[in-house]
Amino acid sequence: MKNISSKIAAVAFLSILIFACKPHVDVPAPSKGSLDLTRFVTIGNSMGAGYADNALYYKAQEVSFPMLIAQQLRKVGGSNFVQPYVSPGSVGIGVNQNARYSLQPSADCSGAISLAPVAIANEGDFNVFTTSIASQGPFNNMSVPGAKATTTLYPGYGNPANGPGNFNPFFTRMASDPTSASILSEAASQNPSFFCLSIGNDDVYSYALSGGAMDVITPSAGSPGFGFDASIDVIAGTLLSNGAKGVIANIPDISALPYFNTIPYNGLVLDAANAAALSAAYAPLGITFQAGPNGFIIEDGNAPGGMRQIQAGEMVLLSTPQDSLKCGGWGSMKPIPNQYVLTAAEITLANNAIVSYNAKLKAVADANGLAFADVNSFMNTVKTGIIYNGVGINASFVAGGAFSLDGVHLTPLGNALLANTFLKAINSKYGASIPMIDATQYKGVAFPNP
Repeated sequence: MKNISSKIAAVAFLSILIFACKPHVDVPAPSKGSLDLTRFVTIGNSMGAGYADNALYYKAQEVSFPMLIAQQLRKVGGSNFVQPYVSPGSVGIGVNQNARYSLQPSADCSGAISLAPVAIANEGDFNVFTTSIASQGPFNNMSVPGAKATTTLYPGYGNPANGPGNFNPFFTRMASDPTSASILSEAASQNPSFFCLSIGNDDVYSYALSGGAMDVITPSAGSPGFGFDASIDVIAGTLLSNGAKGVIANIPDISALPYFNTIPYNGLVLDAANAAALSAAYAPLGITFQAGPNGFIIEDGNAPGGMRQIQAGEMVLLSTPQDSLKCGGWGSMKPIPNQYVLTAAEITLANNAIVSYNAKLKAVADANGLAFADVNSFMNTVKTGIIYNGVGINASFVAGGAFSLDGVHLTPLGNALLANTFLKAINSKYGASIPMIDATQYKGVAFPNP
């Protein structure tokens, strides 16, 4: 009996010792610091609009990163945050008038079945573009798919009378007066006390996403509405004019996005016989092949015959039709068209623009005492891979968890992690203790039920 009592006492003492040695973590009480959060407004593009899976649709809007930030701000006195929602039952609509993607079993040209992104309807929901929801505003989330720093300033940016290509239907649906309003004027009319500025991606991405074939990169120099730097000065100056505080984000390098790095440049895998046959066919151009991985053949107007072999570091875009690669002879018997490839020269142009834009955005944040969210570093960290609460997350297409089915925009999980990047910057700059988001409550790509 004495031995049993002694053992119980020893266990009790050990328990007390263990409890006493547990680290004590002081969690600061939620606080807004020096911020006035009564009127929070965001200016941005598709990354902040709730665009994902290649379309604007309701469930993605619900978890836009500005909305997730606003939900945390409400915990320290922030106010309601109004978004220009699409109907919950809508199939959504993308820039190509397509419906949103979902992951579904799909047969490729060889008959093999695998999971692939597939549009859930033959076309997008045109009611999104033709039905004005301006009466539901003003909208705190002034993130508009396709918006650039330059076009943020354009009066009548939503005016269909401007003609195709000269107005943005994503803005038309939400503008108080599509014929005269600009994104900036709509945001400024709310007299924001705190703002998030996350603009500039499309000033370079619209060029890169089209393989350099369908747009031009906004120059850094030039007047407001033409040059990036002057446009940012006008946007920031307008938002700051009544003493508001805010956070400015920079722009991720294109190499961090699955859209640009999922298809390997040397994805043409040949056996010895096919390598020899292709080498003979391309001998006049001095192109040879070997058994195993080879660089694809791509269009290049500056090369002999208008084609050449892609080089390491150049990019085959995710938009490339997969059946054309597998069964249509693209990249082997036929060159991959220019709009599906970024060459070394095009990548250099895009990277130089992003470096210049990011320097300007950081300078504006520093000069005005604003928080700075380093989204570029965040995306590069995701590309390398992170462990969050024991869960591995990376930028691998579909399986990585961070990026949606278009390879450019984030999943709910990715948006939660991105929102935390903004919140950390805000807390650090303004002495606030806004609670972080538990990103484990949000999901990556939705897989179909077995």
